[in-house]
Amino acid sequence: MSKKSKEGLSVKKEENFSEWFQQLIIKSELADYSSVSGCIVFRPKSFNVWEKTKEIIDKEFKKIGIKNVYFPMFIPEKLLSKEADHVKGFAPEVAWVTHTGNTKLSEKLAVRPTSEAIMYESYSKWIRSWRNLPLKLNQWVNVVRWEFRHPIPFFRTREFLFNEGHNAYSNKKDLDKDKDRITKIYSEFLKDYMALPSILGKKTDKEKFAGAVATYSLELYLPNGKAIQGPDYHDDGQNFAKVYDIKFLDENGKEQYCYQSTYAISTRMLGVMFAIHSDNKGLIIPPKLAENKIVIVPLMFEKDKQILKKAKELFSDLSQYDPIMDDRLEVTPGYKFNEWELKGIPLRIEIGPKDFKKKEVVLVRRDNEKKINIKMKNLKKQIDFELEDIQNTLFKKADKLLKNSLDKSENLKDTLSKLKKQKIVLVPLKNSKEVEDNLKEKLKGVKTLNRPEKQPSLKGKKCIISGKQADYWVYIGKSY
Repeated sequence: MSKKSKEGLSVKKEENFSEWFQQLIIKSELADYSSVSGCIVFRPKSFNVWEKTKEIIDKEFKKIGIKNVYFPMFIPEKLLSKEADHVKGFAPEVAWVTHTGNTKLSEKLAVRPTSEAIMYESYSKWIRSWRNLPLKLNQWVNVVRWEFRHPIPFFRTREFLFNEGHNAYSNKKDLDKDKDRITKIYSEFLKDYMALPSILGKKTDKEKFAGAVATYSLELYLPNGKAIQGPDYHDDGQNFAKVYDIKFLDENGKEQYCYQSTYAISTRMLGVMFAIHSDNKGLIIPPKLAENKIVIVPLMFEKDKQILKKAKELFSDLSQYDPIMDDRLEVTPGYKFNEWELKGIPLRIEIGPKDFKKKEVVLVRRDNEKKINIKMKNLKKQIDFELEDIQNTLFKKADKLLKNSLDKSENLKDTLSKLKKQKIVLVPLKNSKEVEDNLKEKLKGVKTLNRPEKQPSLKGKKCIISGKQADYWVYIGKSY
């Protein structure tokens, strides 16, 4: 086996998506496995994307008055157990600290699966009057959810990173406006930076966040035919306020419970972005989130001082793109090209003796392998154009993939046929846990994703499972 085949991807995305993705994240140096089962190491390339994600979204949060805080990662059992539905939803996944050294703790401490319990203890002390509202706080933290299903890097790991926003309002009207603002921030980030289209909708009662009144999610579609949930927003109503005694005196001196929301985007989205855009040569990162937008490869069979000098000048002139200089002599140009394609650098600049004489370079796009001969004096302008075009092209390609995956059906037989073709299907359904359980059983693991906000007419539409009048149209599909 050649060195190239060992370092490159040995399986095709369309033939074995799971193995392809596992190889992609390791060989392109996005992540690595650790000795802790189900936990990965975020290497600099992927962590840089997460840092940019935090920076961009955090800036948008601050524009609407959300402030950052940090709460302890350990949660006393008495606090966690206050909200029965909430605890029930997380109980199987909670990791517990029971000892310090050889001494048993008097009370178990949960390692943060989510922070409602620990944060709302403070909210109940801080909120006393309508003047204390709204209270909009967020933390960027790690969480631990000890899942026992097969872990998949980025998609499903026992420890992951996310933002955890917790807003409190004095009335339902402000809470509803909150939903629109937060989901807009998330959906625009996915589109404008990750080049990812998504479906915004409301989760069914069975699939909503434990303890919430309603959950709204952004669902995405992967090339293997599976849907995956992206950022979400939970309308908690007054549920947690009543449990954790978060009350205030309104302007008339009357005691009221707060209306609350929670919302999050996690490192799962990194995996979704890598999986949707990357190809059989390796990683593709949208330019807006790529740390190094350019790699410069001087073409020298031996140390050519003129070529190397010009390459170094380009490296300095193009510093705004955080370029990489690859002037290694011990490997061939072909090896270098393969390596930087594997690692997902959006643009490659090649400069050889012929190019030098013409005062040109060759610009190569990572997404479509298009080669452009460009005069050095026009290089920056062309780079800006190509980076923007790559960003737009990636979104259009992903948007086409999503739109081609969507279908509609009104009966079980037709639904099954479309699901076999790896479609996400919009179907009429009854609002019933039993119906959803039967759906999952009859359709072999298929579940509800979310209900689009713009609902088609339900007049005369029967639930595909129960045969009774349907309550809503909902997207269903295979999902992570």
